[in-house]
Amino acid sequence: MFLAIVLCFILGYITIVLEHPLRLDKTVPALIMGALCWAFLAVGFHNGILTVIDTHDSLWTLANITDHTSEMYYENEEGFVNGLLHHLGKTAEILVFLIGAMTIVEIIDLHRGFDILKSWVRTKNKRKLLWIIGVLAFILSAIIDNLTATIVLVTLLRKLFYERETRIWYASMVVIAANAGGAWSPIGDVTTTMLWIGKKVSTMGLIEWLVIPSIVCFVIPFLIASFMKPFQGTIEVPDDHEPPNRLLSSKTMLFLGLGSIVFVPFFKTFTHLPPYIGMMLSMGVVWLVSEYIHPEEDFDEERKHLYSAHKALSRIEMSSILFFLGILMAVGALETLALDGVGTLRWLAERLENAIPNQDIVIMLLGVGSAIIDNVPLVAASMGMYDQPMDSKLWHFIAYAAGTGGSMLIIGSAAGVAAMGMEKIDFIWYVKKIAWLAAVGFLAGAIVFLALYSLLGA
Repeated sequence: MFLAIVLCFILGYITIVLEHPLRLDKTVPALIMGALCWAFLAVGFHNGILTVIDTHDSLWTLANITDHTSEMYYENEEGFVNGLLHHLGKTAEILVFLIGAMTIVEIIDLHRGFDILKSWVRTKNKRKLLWIIGVLAFILSAIIDNLTATIVLVTLLRKLFYERETRIWYASMVVIAANAGGAWSPIGDVTTTMLWIGKKVSTMGLIEWLVIPSIVCFVIPFLIASFMKPFQGTIEVPDDHEPPNRLLSSKTMLFLGLGSIVFVPFFKTFTHLPPYIGMMLSMGVVWLVSEYIHPEEDFDEERKHLYSAHKALSRIEMSSILFFLGILMAVGALETLALDGVGTLRWLAERLENAIPNQDIVIMLLGVGSAIIDNVPLVAASMGMYDQPMDSKLWHFIAYAAGTGGSMLIIGSAAGVAAMGMEKIDFIWYVKKIAWLAAVGFLAGAIVFLALYSLLGA
C-alpha cells in the first residue's frame, strides 16, 4: 500500500508535467492524485498496514488492535482524522487567500483600473521602454502577484507593439521581472504565499533577505538585454494611439484594490491572525465600495452587473484553485504517511542531506527543478521535508529559488505559462533566446543571497 501511494504521486506528478503534450488540464491529475493518495492511506491505515504521523510527531496505527470498539481504536482513528483535517485546514487557508486576492484583482480590472498604468508608458525608445516595463513588472508582481502582473503588462504591450516578433521579446522579459518581483513579497507568488501562511517566513524577513537578490535577479538580465538588438532603436507610436479607456471609478478602484492587498501583511502583524482573515476583510471592503460606486456618468441599475463582484468571481480561474487543492492534499498525504518513525517527506529530506551534504546545492537544484516541473508541489514537499524555524536561511533560499528558478523555461512558472498562452511564445524559441538570460539572473541573485547571509551571519 505504501508503494501504491508513492506510485500514485509519481504518476500524477508526471501527468502534470506533461500537461501540454497530453493536452490535459493539470487540475485533473492533481485532483485525482490528491483523492487517491488519501484513499490508499486510509485503506492501509484501517487494515493495520500503514502508520500515520501527526504534526506533533505522534504515531498512530491500528495494527494489532482487534477490538474495534476499544478506546485505543477510537484514539488512533481520531489521530488519523485529525491529521486529514489539519492538512485540509492548512490548504483551505491558502485557497481562501488566493480567492480573495483574485477577486480584488478582477474587480479592479472590471473597473478598468489597470488602464491607468497604460498612460505611464509613453516612450519611443526601445531600451527605455524595456526598463519601464521591467520595473512595472517587478513592482506590480510584489503587490498583485506575478501572474496578474504578467497578464496586465502583456495586455499593455499589445497596445504598444503591433509586431508580434518584437512584442514576444518584451513579454518574455516581463516573465523574468515578474518572477523576480514576486519572490520577495509574501503575496507576490503562490510559493511565497504558501511559505508565509505556513509560518516559514515573515513579511519583514522576506523583504530583508530577498529584496536585494531579487533586484539582482531582475537587473542583470535586463542590463544584458538592453544591449541586444531587439531592444535597440525606436518604436513608432501612431498619432491616433487610442487613449486609456478609463471609467469614473478606475482610479478609485485601482488604488483601493492595491491598497487593500498591501494592507493584509500589516493586518496580520497587528492582529496575529492568519493572512486569509485579513484578505477576507480586504475583499469585503473592496466589494462594498464596488456595490455603490458609479463607474459611468449615466449609470443605471441595468448596467450594474457589468462591474459587480459577482462578475469578478465568475472570472476567477477556479481550475487553478482546484489544482492547488489537489496538489497540497496529495503532499499532505505523503507528509502524514510514516516511514521509519518520521513522515515520508522528512525521511526523504534526511536521505537527500546524506547524499548531498551541501544544503545550498539541494535548494539550487530545487530552483532548477521548478523550471521543469511546477514549483507549487516542490515547495509544498519541502515544507514537509524540513523542520527549520521561521525565517531561517533555508526557507528564504527556498522562496528565492522556487520563485525565480521557473523563469528559465517558459512553462516553469504561472507567469510564463500566461505569457506563452497570450502571445503563443514557442517553447524552443524561449530556450534559445531567453533561458540563458534567466539562468544568469537566477545564479547572480543566488550568489548575492548566499554572500549576504555569509557576511551578516544570519
